[in-house]
Amino acid sequence: MTGSLRIMTWNVHGTFNLNPKFDLDGVCSLIRHWSPDVVALQEVDSRGRTDDPFMRLAEAVGDHRIDARSIVTKDGDYGQALFSRWPFAEPPEVVDVSYQEREPRRAIAARILSDVAGEVRVVATHLGLSIHERHAQAHALVDLVQPTRTFVVGDFNDWFWVRSVRGVLARTCPVRTRLRTFPALLPLMRLDRIYVSRDGVIRSAWTDRKARMYSDHLPVIADVVFPD
Repeated sequence: MTGSLRIMTWNVHGTFNLNPKFDLDGVCSLIRHWSPDVVALQEVDSRGRTDDPFMRLAEAVGDHRIDARSIVTKDGDYGQALFSRWPFAEPPEVVDVSYQEREPRRAIAARILSDVAGEVRVVATHLGLSIHERHAQAHALVDLVQPTRTFVVGDFNDWFWVRSVRGVLARTCPVRTRLRTFPALLPLMRLDRIYVSRDGVIRSAWTDRKARMYSDHLPVIADVVFPD
């Protein structure tokens, strides 16, 4: 059996823009506390700031990162990012999964050369708010998935059973977390998930209530192994 990989996904709620006194150091501290190997963050927002949250957040994990800035303005950018303790096998791909005229959406697809499980595939994303939009985006994600050693992580906004994202991803990534993450003060919905290909085992998975100080989503952290 391979060693475990620690994966983390967290929607930081874009409060970089909404709250001028947002504690970015606190976000980085929480990430460092759990010491994940791979981190996917959604709603990273540099608009209206003099610093670069994308760069500061990268320092909490390691030197390997890729941004997917879906909104770019003169005042700053908004989007998601993927950070890794280990190097990428090749430059990651940013895929446009936007649906019709709705808000721009992206997926990051990366091959990571891990020290404990060899090469793994990670697809990180933040899906849309409508059922039809998410269903179409889920099918786009399937095209990015490898049959083994694959993670699909992010905020899927998936709470309704009709045309669900989890139903589509179950064909290739049937292993998943089932933690309630939203709203952070009283979690009811399982919007944020970690999906794993069928050869993976989630050894443990949890959230961190301290994240309520920084976002209306709780992060999901999981230790995953791939039995030989």
